Amino acid sequence: MRILGIDPALRTTGYGVVECSKARVRLVEAGVVTPRAGDALEARLRDLHSAFADIIDQTRPEIVVIEELYSTYKNPKTAILMAHARGVLCLAAAQSGVAVHTLGHAHVKRALVGSGSARKDQVGKMVRDLLGLKQVPKPHDVSDALALAIAYYNVLAH
Repeated sequence: MRILGIDPALRTTGYGVVECSKARVRLVEAGVVTPRAGDALEARLRDLHSAFADIIDQTRPEIVVIEELYSTYKNPKTAILMAHARGVLCLAAAQSGVAVHTLGHAHVKRALVGSGSARKDQVGKMVRDLLGLKQVPKPHDVSDALALAIAYYNVLAH
């Protein structure tokens, strides 16, 4: 099963594609998409959509897993902007006929590290170990996206 994990944001959206089987989890591709910060919101959303339509077309995932939206009430504008980004990412998947699932960050941490309050560095090290990499994927957006894909496979795909 090929899974694309996405850690959505308007500034830096991390992604990671893994190939999973009963025997192992293998890294296919990972990286970030960074729309130009000075561009208007609609241009940044267009660029996110276009980039992920291409990533989906090139990597052919069976499932897209996107981090659930979370925000405290003290930053409602952030939540709204994140919702825009998640919307165009879901649209890119839907246009390609790929199912979308969401996971909360605490669920991902629990699935990989055993604690919903695990630190980012703990999650990154677990991703490194599970994928047999020499170092933790950087930036955190990439390791978080890979963690989403691996957690989905470990918990929900079986």
